Amino acid sequence: MVALTEATASNKRIAATFPDGLVAVFVGGTSGVGEYTVKAFAKYTRNSRAYIVGRSEASATRILDECRALGPSSTFEFLQGDISLLNTVDDICKKIQAKETAISILFQSQGTMAVNAVTSEGIPLGVSLSMHSRTRFILNLMPLLQRATSLRRVVTVLAATCEGALDVNNLAGIGLSVLQRRDQLASAQTLLLENIQEKIPGADSVGYVHDVPGVVQSGINRDAEGFGIKVMIAVAGLLGPLIRTPIKECAEMHLFFATSSRFASGAGSGAADGVPLQGGVEVARGTIGKTGSGVYSVSNRGEPGPPRAEKALAGLRGDGTATKLWDIVMAQSKKVTGTESL
Repeated sequence: MVALTEATASNKRIAATFPDGLVAVFVGGTSGVGEYTVKAFAKYTRNSRAYIVGRSEASATRILDECRALGPSSTFEFLQGDISLLNTVDDICKKIQAKETAISILFQSQGTMAVNAVTSEGIPLGVSLSMHSRTRFILNLMPLLQRATSLRRVVTVLAATCEGALDVNNLAGIGLSVLQRRDQLASAQTLLLENIQEKIPGADSVGYVHDVPGVVQSGINRDAEGFGIKVMIAVAGLLGPLIRTPIKECAEMHLFFATSSRFASGAGSGAADGVPLQGGVEVARGTIGKTGSGVYSVSNRGEPGPPRAEKALAGLRGDGTATKLWDIVMAQSKKVTGTESL
């Protein structure tokens, strides 16, 4: 387990480790984990640039003002759009590509608890936000990530360490319990990251972190559907003070995930792998059971998932499910946009 003090100590060395001008993109950054992390990024970096992507202009205006106060030497910009739509994802990525030649951090925390909604592009909303949208952002921005010289990191916040059964014929999880749907989303996210690392040339020079944030105060509950989910939200609300991850801890840990060399790329990119480790913190075990493999599924304290999660992932790779999932996501992207990526 990585202690909060260790994560904070690492974050305090960000400015001394990297040259000025780090560029980060925070998708879903107008509330919850994304908001907390971009503020930590503003606090610890110098002369950096951050793009906050989301729907709420009112929330973004407030967050931009707070970030500018925390990091007066840096610049912060809001890119508005419905990121459940793949064509909107493309539009936003084109705007970033027009402004930047390289980015160091792609941080994604978009999500929903609406289990029945379908986007105007014909994709179940939850599947679009947790699988299609996230994958599309990574693929579109991969060339910019690969051009970064001081840090290359993707962080995706979902349900890491809970990987379990995955039915590619029911990605929306219709008829599944809340926990079964969670486990399926976890497996899908981790396997998609593994596929990106394996299939995209040069993508192994990027470190990929899939984490679970724990119980965090955020806006994701506003569109919750289903009796089981609503019961869980109610219980979490009652137990909040006892089980909720404090905002400061959430921010520090997620910035650590985005910048520490504990989550080195599979290619071992040296200086581009992050803030050097200190105080007994070591490179993490990746999702294939190998230290430093480049794709990591970790808890809110940066610890790898349990053996059962690794076993579940191994089974899904072995029976061809991982490849089928990738093919489905790529086919859907091509159907909606005409291409697998920009």
